[in-house]
Amino acid sequence: MSYRIIALDLDGTLLTPTKTILPESLDALQKAQQAGIKILIVTGRHHVAIHPFYQALALDTPAICCNGTYLYDYQAKKVLQSDPLPKEQALRVIEMLDTAGIHGLLYVDDAMLYQAETGHVTRTINWGLTLPEAQRPTFLHVDSLADAARNAHSIWKFALSHADTAALQQFAEKVEAEMGLACEWSWHDQVDIAKAGNSKGKRLAEWVAANGYQMSDVIAFGDNYNDLSMLETVGLGVAMGNADEAIKARAKRVIGTNLEPGIAEIIYREVL
Repeated sequence: MSYRIIALDLDGTLLTPTKTILPESLDALQKAQQAGIKILIVTGRHHVAIHPFYQALALDTPAICCNGTYLYDYQAKKVLQSDPLPKEQALRVIEMLDTAGIHGLLYVDDAMLYQAETGHVTRTINWGLTLPEAQRPTFLHVDSLADAARNAHSIWKFALSHADTAALQQFAEKVEAEMGLACEWSWHDQVDIAKAGNSKGKRLAEWVAANGYQMSDVIAFGDNYNDLSMLETVGLGVAMGNADEAIKARAKRVIGTNLEPGIAEIIYREVL
């Protein structure tokens, strides 16, 4: 099978735990681009938190952001397609967060917003400070998430992290049941809330079709539950060795962890 597109999740997949890209992966992806293969980032991240990786890979394709909520063109610096969260639903989620005592990040327009600094927030701020200023994500403290939501043009998603994962699971189930929103786990202690119907797989399929390809032309790499929608619908869905067993069971191939050069090995074997 000759694959024409490589779709890459970032955290836990292309990125190591220290948020770097293995040199083997960089080399293989560069060779793939030289051979005419399209490389797409498909991530749960906001587009403002992708800059260093997008530039390291020297991409010219748009990025699929916030678990498929929108497609972002870095060259034109604009959103191409999107299905944001309606404001009234976002405001209701904020009320529920306040009641549950769970703190969340709100992804809007060109920034990530927080009202209370949690460990996840602190880690992200510290990571941003290690980057050149032009690559740092826009990460802002606000006095009120509700007011920020009212003033936003587009609301992409909530990223909720909590030390008590059982409480977080219960909250996600409540949001799904009462509001019909999509709740997807993007990390072992992080659940993302967005408009129902959005997924990495759906947005990827739209881009693939619009560019004259088929999903069978795609090889995708991922490690978490928010990756399943693409891993199960592409020609070859590859799960990382650090993924949960449930993810591995539903992928077509399993490779080493994100500290091993498995991505590069698959590219050389299946693409180049």
